Amino acid sequence: MMVPVALLLLLGILTAVAGPRLLARADWPDREPVVALWAWQCVVAGVLLCCALSMTLSAAAAWQAVRGPVFGPAPRAVTDAYALGAAGPWAAAVAVVLACGGLWTLLMLVREIVRARARRRRRRTELLVRAPLLPGEEPADGRLVVLEGERPDAWWLPGTAPRLVVTTAALRRLKGRQLDALLAHEQGHDRARHDWLLHCSAALAGGFPQVPVFAAFRDEMHRLVELAADDMASRRFGRLTTALALVELNEDRGVFGPGPTPQAHVPHRVHRLLTPPDRLPALHRLRLTATAALVPVVPVVVALVPGLRALG
Repeated sequence: MMVPVALLLLLGILTAVAGPRLLARADWPDREPVVALWAWQCVVAGVLLCCALSMTLSAAAAWQAVRGPVFGPAPRAVTDAYALGAAGPWAAAVAVVLACGGLWTLLMLVREIVRARARRRRRRTELLVRAPLLPGEEPADGRLVVLEGERPDAWWLPGTAPRLVVTTAALRRLKGRQLDALLAHEQGHDRARHDWLLHCSAALAGGFPQVPVFAAFRDEMHRLVELAADDMASRRFGRLTTALALVELNEDRGVFGPGPTPQAHVPHRVHRLLTPPDRLPALHRLRLTATAALVPVVPVVVALVPGLRALG
């Protein structure tokens, strides 16, 4: 019984260490941000799945109440292959530690969702104060809300009635189809549900600040979702138009200056849009997608190997 649990834990550690390093050294994530988002999700899912399977097998070895539902329908030979009765006191300790980690992860995710909803309600309240609805007017999906403001700014407010909020200064700056490109960028975030990726990555990084893979996951999600949304907008309105919209919105924020800023990624995004696209061939993208999908599959195979051998 100890062998599959140890293998799963070692596999989880190996995935958490090697996955981010391989992705950081690769030259394709900026060229294919959607594939990179998928690869990061598969790496984190593989780590979490290793922990979940280790917890399940350890709990089944430690307590009959868990062993029955997990191995009840299986033949006797499968149960014997896992040597559940030979597990020592370590099984209960491993199961309890991993269960506490899983519960803590769930609590962090719930906390992040509650905080995000509170922020959304607060911003909607502020929006109604600054741009109140007319008598009898109902908020419409995809509505464009214009606010008086001297600073060029725009943001997407998700929810049951999503809308794009733009300041008057931004409207004066954005020319031609630049506003359409901005709208397409923000709608790309909404359609791809990037907010959920950001919530999950923030919950894991906040709950386990000492685990580097989760911190890297959070940082890369913030970067890659912007690149993916840029690509969505540029496919409809052109790379130059999208780049100019970015420049007009951020020109007065000092992001193009010599010193570091919280939005230092903006110059990189503009440079990327102004550079001729260098996408990977379709077959290469498919191969990367399939390879990433194998990461969470491997722990399942490792956990099933003793049972499959017994049946074979």
